[in-house]
Amino acid sequence: MTDDAKSHMKQEITVMKFGGTSVADAECIKRAGAIIQGAVLKGPVVVIVSAMSGVTNALIQAAHQARDGHDAASSELARLLTEQHVSAIKTLLRDEDTRASLTTETECIIQQAWSICHGTALLRELTPRALDAVCSVGERLSAKLFAAMLCEMGVPSRAIDAIEIIVTDATHGQAEPDLNQTQIQARCRVLPLLEEGLCPVITGFIGATPQGTLTTLGRGGSDYSATIIGAVLDAQEIVIWTDVDGVLSADPRLVKEARTLREISYNEAAELAYFGAKVLHPKTLRPVAEAGIPVWIRNTFAPSKAGTRITAQGSAKPGGVKAITAIDEVSIVTVGGRGIVGVPEVVARAFAATAKEHVTVLLITQASSQNDICFVVHSTDTERTVQALRETFSHDLAQRKVEHITVDREVAVVAAVGERMRGTVGVAGRTFSALARAQINVIAIAQGSSEYNISFVVEAQALKRAVEAVHQEFELEKEDPMRRAEEPQAVDIPSL
Repeated sequence: MTDDAKSHMKQEITVMKFGGTSVADAECIKRAGAIIQGAVLKGPVVVIVSAMSGVTNALIQAAHQARDGHDAASSELARLLTEQHVSAIKTLLRDEDTRASLTTETECIIQQAWSICHGTALLRELTPRALDAVCSVGERLSAKLFAAMLCEMGVPSRAIDAIEIIVTDATHGQAEPDLNQTQIQARCRVLPLLEEGLCPVITGFIGATPQGTLTTLGRGGSDYSATIIGAVLDAQEIVIWTDVDGVLSADPRLVKEARTLREISYNEAAELAYFGAKVLHPKTLRPVAEAGIPVWIRNTFAPSKAGTRITAQGSAKPGGVKAITAIDEVSIVTVGGRGIVGVPEVVARAFAATAKEHVTVLLITQASSQNDICFVVHSTDTERTVQALRETFSHDLAQRKVEHITVDREVAVVAAVGERMRGTVGVAGRTFSALARAQINVIAIAQGSSEYNISFVVEAQALKRAVEAVHQEFELEKEDPMRRAEEPQAVDIPSL
């Protein structure tokens, strides 16, 4: 392949990722295949796939049950996975030889997972490396099935395990990619297939160390896989196909008037992902931000809808606020007392304790008097966080320099997000006036200097009212009057 050919091809590549609900069963997989069938007519397509819906959760559960000595759970999982995938094979593939070959491969991959779980049950030990190996099985099965189906639909395709492409560090469960090495691998492995007219189908969620040891990118990491691949191939765009119409102005379960946002910026999308919007993995946009590659969020089940386009600049919204998001199942931890002012490096020690426990701190606030430091963590991290803090400040607690370490579990975090908030006067005032009118007590407030969001803590029972109040205050239910993003063409899905 010449350099000119490579450069031309890279400019045309579209990366499409299909999540678990988009490949949940045979009917969904066929629907996704029809989207690819139309897309390859316009240019080369690289596909990233998740495991079939529910498979990864089942694998994780079986691995933990094996750790506790329940070997029968892994045998039952192997049986259920075989039934699920072989049934899909029979539904999607007509050619008997292809069916037989893929069924054998499927059974072999599932047997590997069973072997790891069986060994775990014998040792009563589940290492992060073993858990990654078990977790990867769903994507490996899905990619092979998806590629075989595309071939039967007349789209020449080949399944590729991402361990051959995405190079990561050795942090099992939350591996970080080495983009330079990944680019070398991707261009050597993927571009020749595109030149041959093939559609590569790559396993999401998975990578490998330079030594070839399998790693995973974290739950929901298939989105991350797609943007990593898109960035290193210099794709023209990335489309994340999911089961929602795009990024919404609020959770529709909380605000019935929530609408799909036509265009948002990388910064806005990252803030929304961090503060609870489940449509995107929090790390998704890191690889593409520097390259300026647009990312679409679209609905596999409503491909005629445009979805949301994520770009460097986004689009302006009068009032500054573009969306409201929220996180429940959190706790607010407070370290403080009147004597805390005299405790050396109290902030550094507090967060060193949380870092040691690998706890993600969602929000931090501290009064100028330094009497109290408050931070919010996920509910699942609360016990470990409090224990770590009590150990760190045990001497100070004994001497009453630190008077208390308290926890409030009945709270939630709400964030008003918008990149144009920085240049808009009165956003904070309007936000808290709206909350006051709704008679909602604000427990803690945080706003960074970037001003991409104002986040605040409220009582858990007031979460819905808080989101509704701010959404209504900034009239987010109204269509953006600015120029709408260029919409992609609708995708016609044949009868399934």
